[in-house]
Amino acid sequence: MKPLYLTKSRYMAGLQCSRRLWLTVHEPPDWTKAESGSVKEIGTKIGEKAHLLFPGGILIEELPWQHAEAVARTNAFMSDKSVTAIFEAAFEHGGLRIRVDVLERLPRGRWGLREVKSSSSVKQHYLDDIAVQVRVLQEIGIKLGSVELIHIDNEYVRGKRGVSWQKLFKRVEIKAETANILCSVPDRICELMTCLRKRKEPRIEPSSHCWSPNPCEFYDRCVADKPEDWVAYMPRIKETHLTSLRDSGIESIAAIPEDFPLSHQQRIIRDVLATGRTFVSPDLGRLLETFSPPAFYLDFETVGPALPLYAGTRPFQPIPFQWSLHRLDAKGNLSHQEFLADGKADSRREFVETLLKALGKSKAPIIVYSSFEQTQLKTLAAEFEDLHEAITAVIARLRDLLPIVRGAVYHADFQFSHSIKAVAPALCPDFGYSDLDHVADGQAASNAFNQLASADLDAATALELRQALLAYCCRDTLAMVEVHRALVKLAAKGDA
Repeated sequence: MKPLYLTKSRYMAGLQCSRRLWLTVHEPPDWTKAESGSVKEIGTKIGEKAHLLFPGGILIEELPWQHAEAVARTNAFMSDKSVTAIFEAAFEHGGLRIRVDVLERLPRGRWGLREVKSSSSVKQHYLDDIAVQVRVLQEIGIKLGSVELIHIDNEYVRGKRGVSWQKLFKRVEIKAETANILCSVPDRICELMTCLRKRKEPRIEPSSHCWSPNPCEFYDRCVADKPEDWVAYMPRIKETHLTSLRDSGIESIAAIPEDFPLSHQQRIIRDVLATGRTFVSPDLGRLLETFSPPAFYLDFETVGPALPLYAGTRPFQPIPFQWSLHRLDAKGNLSHQEFLADGKADSRREFVETLLKALGKSKAPIIVYSSFEQTQLKTLAAEFEDLHEAITAVIARLRDLLPIVRGAVYHADFQFSHSIKAVAPALCPDFGYSDLDHVADGQAASNAFNQLASADLDAATALELRQALLAYCCRDTLAMVEVHRALVKLAAKGDA
């Protein structure tokens, strides 16, 4: 039997859920390489860039399964006073194996622990992550003079000469904050090791902890025996209400009693699932009056990279890079225009100028799905003063379809979501996104463009990503067209 041990990631998984820890160790998911442009891949890249803050530092290159070798190499570098910092320093004590992002040599035989995060602030669960590292280092006799969290400074603005790594990162001393929770670490370790020694996985009821602080990779497994209308799927349901339903043996939304305290929207969902009849508000026709064709249907895609791509932009700042525009005329004829930046330079001005040209002098309503486009247009209006008036005129024509869907319609196949990707296939059975390759949601679109903008891609890969982006954004505005048509039909049936 292989020895049981904890790592930083296992420790954090266990704090979130003992079942997640047990499954991580005894039935781990297949290892997959982080996708280019993904959050995990970007986090790794940011960790590497943080090394630039420590000239003369040396990386421990041994892989996780080469832990003993990594520990030996770490000890050798610690003995070599010419080494100013050690990246991915490896240590082990009492069944705990850790890799420290940066171990910085300080005066008088002391060391500084540096944890690097790709976020823009200090979060509570980061302290737990760091505390377990501090515990190991203290137990093996390493004197810590400082404990820092290094994170992205979202107020930093990239200059014309590129990213200044010293200014991009913010170093926050958190030794005192970490010390406040160190006393709880030994008991937590004992509890987690006891969990690992169990022959069967703990039975933990899925709940809000499944998503905080991170989504659990075993969630689908843990809810496999739940009904399709499990009460926990009810939007915005209170934990106290879930507990009450669970204590009453009620797991299905359709079985929730009529006198149970639910919001207006929750009662609609319960009634639809119980009766199988789609809810359509008698006000739907009136609500759609200002949406009538001729009309435009508009969708934006943005990227908000931790490492700012262009001069004058900040970390995580949303940068619009793509728009799709369908036009439905009074006769029912549909046309389409689109824009996709090349990614090599800041194309925000081109983005908005091409959009203004496509919209022309028409006064027709511009239908969107959420307030996202309005927010981005307001930002662009502030950025380009000479275009402020034209952009403001566009904003005045926006008509948001999402509040109408959310308040006036509910279909059983919405699956507890009002996103366009849930609503369109439910109201228009022949419509969907399943045939799209590479890019089928907003996060994938952002990742794809980040690759186009920051990676050295071959021509074939770049073309494939561009085609995938264009197909996806076009599908989103086409979805709005189809949803609008379906809503008009539902309203007509209600009026009949």
